[in-house]
Amino acid sequence: MPLVKDTRSYALIIALLASFLTPFVGSSINIALPVIGRNLGINALFLGWIPTIYLLVLALLLIPMGRISDIYGRKRIFQWGIIIFTISSLLASFSVSGEMLLFFRIVQGVGSAMIFGNVSAIVAAVFPVMQRGRALGWAATGAYLGLFLGPPLGGFLTQNLGWQSIFYFNVPLGIFCAYSARNIKEEWREAEGERFDLKGTLILSTSLLLFMMGLSFLPDTAGLILLVMGLLGGVVFYYFESGLKSPVLKVELFKNKAFTWNGVAALISYTAAYPIIFLLSFYLQYVLNLSPQWAGLILSAQPLLIAGLSPYAGRMSDMKNPSKVAARGMAFIILSLIIFSLLPWIESIYLVLTGLIFLGLGFALFAAPNSNLVMSSLSEKYFGVAASTITSMRVMGQMLGMGIALLLINLYLGTADIKPENIVLFLEVMQISFIIFAFLSFFGFVITYQGRDID
Repeated sequence: MPLVKDTRSYALIIALLASFLTPFVGSSINIALPVIGRNLGINALFLGWIPTIYLLVLALLLIPMGRISDIYGRKRIFQWGIIIFTISSLLASFSVSGEMLLFFRIVQGVGSAMIFGNVSAIVAAVFPVMQRGRALGWAATGAYLGLFLGPPLGGFLTQNLGWQSIFYFNVPLGIFCAYSARNIKEEWREAEGERFDLKGTLILSTSLLLFMMGLSFLPDTAGLILLVMGLLGGVVFYYFESGLKSPVLKVELFKNKAFTWNGVAALISYTAAYPIIFLLSFYLQYVLNLSPQWAGLILSAQPLLIAGLSPYAGRMSDMKNPSKVAARGMAFIILSLIIFSLLPWIESIYLVLTGLIFLGLGFALFAAPNSNLVMSSLSEKYFGVAASTITSMRVMGQMLGMGIALLLINLYLGTADIKPENIVLFLEVMQISFIIFAFLSFFGFVITYQGRDID
């Protein structure tokens, strides 16, 4: 019994630390983007690729890394992911060009895929069903603490020590996390001895890459062609995987209605919510003329609420219908997007804060119950691939959201910088983005609400 308690404690501590690292970098980078653009001479469209390229790599590798973890060991892949992420963070701080920074963001994405493909799976494996929602809620708290501290601390570091300090801040935390992971004595290899599906991995990765590249090139004909090719590749992947004994993704999992619909709801929620901080960072610094430090402090309101309320939402999902809790969360997300769509007409810090409060409340009520629904819909032997699949759907949602934002920036601003003379165009991009995301979130609410009684 003491060994079980120790394993659970270490697993939760490591999950909290590892979950903190990558969201911290992501949220702090969004604050630093205007400064990075001025420092390295990068336009708004290129700046958008700094967070997007990371998400693209995550989306490409999360599912394959989940499968590799099931074969070779979740803890082993988890540890190597922390090491790769930490080293790439250090090297990114020495970037002297946009291209160099993009390269190390790609490497960071590789490490993050190895981390995120295993965090939920490890937590779900060591905690019993009746404690799983609460444990996942605490793990989510680590991620949202990273999101909370990212804006204010990232703004402080950027303003006083330069944007490079955001990256090397992660190094000591990564070293401590990698060292502490050795205290987890157990290893999980549910698919040990099975073959890794390289062909399926290549088909899936190519399809996702074509889809995202197509989205970024719209409305050009080449973009439409790439988009269609990506979708066709997804169809080919589904039928190819259906006939394999050891696929990279067990596509029959999607026959489970609870798993599928809650996964789609997660994708939609992250599509709508992720670009918000990206857009508001520019709004606060270019429209309201706030410093990076003040902009970061304001943007921290949302993740602060999520970090504080996620454990409570996790406990609620253990005691009540988790779909009902998640549906309420989605409703608050919709309300926040409606508020944000008013910002081009009403330039107000208080309106920004009001929207962020509703967004934080909504995500707190949605995230942990949604994770609980997904993991509890499958047997333990599928935890690894299920965790990586659902995380991949969330990342694809983030990537899709950024893709929509980049598409609108490309249509309205092209390769121009955000300057006083074209700030009206940026405000149009903001407003249209928030309206689109509100409609998507309404669809997500309908899915979540109607899925309350799915078995």
